[in-house]
Amino acid sequence: MADKLWNVALYARLSSEDGDKAESNSIVSQKEMIRDFVSKHDDMAIIREYADDGYSGVNFDRPAFKNMMEDIKKKKVNCIICKDLSRFGRNYVDAGRYLEKIFPFLGVRFIAINDNYDSNGEKSQQDTLIVPFKNLINDAYCRDISVKIRSQLDIKRKMGDFIGAFTTYGYKKDSGNKNKLIIDEEAARIVEFIFTKRIGGMCNSKIAEKLNGLGVPCPMEYKISNGMNYRTGFRTNERAYWTPTSVMRILTNEVYIGTLCQHKRGTPNHKIKHILDYDRSDWIIVENNHEPIIDKRDFETVQLLLQRDVRTAPKNENVPLFSGFVFCGGCGCNMIRKTVPSGKKKYHYLVCSKNKSKKGCTPHSFSEAKLTKIVFRIVTDHIENISHIDEVLKYISKLPEHQRAVFNYEAQIKKIENEIGRFKDLKLNLYSDMADGVITREEYTEFSEGYSRKISERQRSLAVLKDERQQTVDAGSSQNDWINAFKQYENITELQRSVIVNLIEKIIIYDNEHIEVNFRYQDRFDTAVEYIKSFEEAQLWADKEKVKTPA
Repeated sequence: MADKLWNVALYARLSSEDGDKAESNSIVSQKEMIRDFVSKHDDMAIIREYADDGYSGVNFDRPAFKNMMEDIKKKKVNCIICKDLSRFGRNYVDAGRYLEKIFPFLGVRFIAINDNYDSNGEKSQQDTLIVPFKNLINDAYCRDISVKIRSQLDIKRKMGDFIGAFTTYGYKKDSGNKNKLIIDEEAARIVEFIFTKRIGGMCNSKIAEKLNGLGVPCPMEYKISNGMNYRTGFRTNERAYWTPTSVMRILTNEVYIGTLCQHKRGTPNHKIKHILDYDRSDWIIVENNHEPIIDKRDFETVQLLLQRDVRTAPKNENVPLFSGFVFCGGCGCNMIRKTVPSGKKKYHYLVCSKNKSKKGCTPHSFSEAKLTKIVFRIVTDHIENISHIDEVLKYISKLPEHQRAVFNYEAQIKKIENEIGRFKDLKLNLYSDMADGVITREEYTEFSEGYSRKISERQRSLAVLKDERQQTVDAGSSQNDWINAFKQYENITELQRSVIVNLIEKIIIYDNEHIEVNFRYQDRFDTAVEYIKSFEEAQLWADKEKVKTPA
């Protein structure tokens, strides 16, 4: 008769990387081995079997292990048997803490069959050295596996493969390649609706109300309705609804312009499970990775709107015409709308927000009706100028390449390249002059440094010229989407909110008579004008050369 009966907890574990069956064969084999071991000992009886199938050994935050510890505390179990130490855990520090402190304190016997470890007997010198060493090896193995998996996932991300259980709303996984995103037409229509409404002047909260009123399921409910086992911490009610925050997530997500941004969040290492948000510099970004839902120009327009102070009255669905786009020329603050009733009519003015809040600036206002007429005229004139530029660029693009060359750039570049070559030759000959006694060592050093400075200056100028030449080439190319952004409004008869948000950067009001309209894509407009001017100059130069050349 045995002196003490051991109430055994059979413990088995297998990580998700090792198998994905309902109950992995390895779990089955572990249990069989432990049962066979217990059957050969009369003083042991298995009280309960615990198995963590699909859980890593990096930490002890496992459901079956926690249940086992609860039973130990309730004195139901006083012996734990595992196949080996690696099945118990792969964290060197925590595994050692359980074996050396917690289990002895609780009076629990621990047995690892394959490692020939039994805490009940006298500890040999081998146990004192080998067991911690094996725990350390198991820990290192887990770290090595983690590094390899993370590296492999990063490689796939850099190749543009989508890595994730659930796709972004508006996309789904390709049935032929689960790492490729394709458009989910039903959800994509809602994404387009959200962007269109935001550009049209509707704020995020009104968009959310509109979607809820139309009965459109929010992204989480949409995933669940499509049979996905999706869970999120954002859900607070039995049914989730659209919110201003969920609308904002869609409006700021670059995935909708074909850019895949991954590695945005993660854990510091395999031992720490707390998820951190990474800086954008650490993200893995692949542009033009998949078919876009939203035009890039529209996406940029929305990002511009989100930075502005654009508000709407509670009873109004859309924001006022100029909201977020008019600024005071005196202090630079927003100019806000002020309504002045007069009899049965209401007149609207734009006033400086800083002055209205009595924080400074001067009291001045501008009639909204007057501003509308002025801005409409300026916009239509600008569109007419751009249409003319478009015609000239198309004419130039049809000419033979040698006639399109920007000769003044080529001549300047050639001149600077010759100067760099001449200074390099002079610098090279300095040593010979010093060796022949023509110049002293001090003069050699002075002249050498002088030539080096001149070479560096010329090289910087050369880089600037080549960059400008490339810009002119780009300006003369047919890929001028910014021109199309303006030309789509060629036939407008009134100023609309969409015209302002798509074409105008900002409107500055200095006083009741002076305003300034800054258009979007102004740098491209200026480059195109410079390109046309340089082309005309080149043509004049070529014509003069023809006159000089005798027949």
